[in-house]
Amino acid sequence: MTTGAQNTLDAIRARGGVRAVVSQGILGLSLPDGRGGWTGLDADVARAVAAAAVGDADAVEWLPTDPAERLARLVSGAADVAACNLSWTLGREACQPVLFAGVTCYDGEGFLVRAADGISRPEQLDGLRVATQEGTTTAGNLAAWFGARGLRVEPVAYATPAEALAGYADGACAAYVLDRIALAGARAALPRPQDHTVLETAISREPMALAVREDDPAWFRVCRWVLQFLVAAEDSVHGQGSRTAAEEAAGLAGKHGPALGLDEDWARRVLDAVGTYGDVYERNLGAASGLRVSRGANALWTEGGLHYPLPLH
Repeated sequence: MTTGAQNTLDAIRARGGVRAVVSQGILGLSLPDGRGGWTGLDADVARAVAAAAVGDADAVEWLPTDPAERLARLVSGAADVAACNLSWTLGREACQPVLFAGVTCYDGEGFLVRAADGISRPEQLDGLRVATQEGTTTAGNLAAWFGARGLRVEPVAYATPAEALAGYADGACAAYVLDRIALAGARAALPRPQDHTVLETAISREPMALAVREDDPAWFRVCRWVLQFLVAAEDSVHGQGSRTAAEEAAGLAGKHGPALGLDEDWARRVLDAVGTYGDVYERNLGAASGLRVSRGANALWTEGGLHYPLPLH
């Protein structure tokens, strides 16, 4: 390990917890639970990292942050990881001293519209105002997609997801533009979700990923393999049809714990804390969550999705 990387893991253990940048509150991804903890797919990934690193999935200091400040907070050293529906892009990784440890969720930006407006295609928003969040890639995505078709919309940027949703809900904007998975949570938060629709069309590729600082190769490696283990554990269960298979995968991954700076039980703790990637997805975005977001690209590779686990041996 390099000195910086060793200090990160040591500092986390001395502090007794992982500092995680999360959203300002998005149902299904990262949202306060009212009891001091957070729920959602991103939150569970952060909890999995804490389970591996310090032995306690609840040892997370949650840092809700505006989109424009997410990477700045990480780079400043005020956070250890960013798990905040943050898309992995060349510009972010090339221009900021950060590395993305892996994709947590594949998505694309879409549109939440009122059913009564009769909008079924993004093209019908030509000339209208749409709510967005400050500090995201949304304005650029809108300009590229609509401009290529000789159309335009007027983005209205809000500081937080709650403010953007309110700007849409009160009629100031004809649509709310956000990653489609996040829009499912936003729709569910409205007083009458049935009066609103998330359009099928996605106008961008948004691979949401876990980010760390680039000066910590060993910490980066820990975070990457925690995420890979979640997917590998689901893949093992799917392949053998038994929860025992996930436990065997945890044992296999655990053998490499000391080389990662962890112990041999790190993967078992992750499995006990959050389950497999499939468990995490179902709990936060699937039928069990009430959002019923289909797996789609987030299914395993054997099921037509994009999640392909790296070998644990």
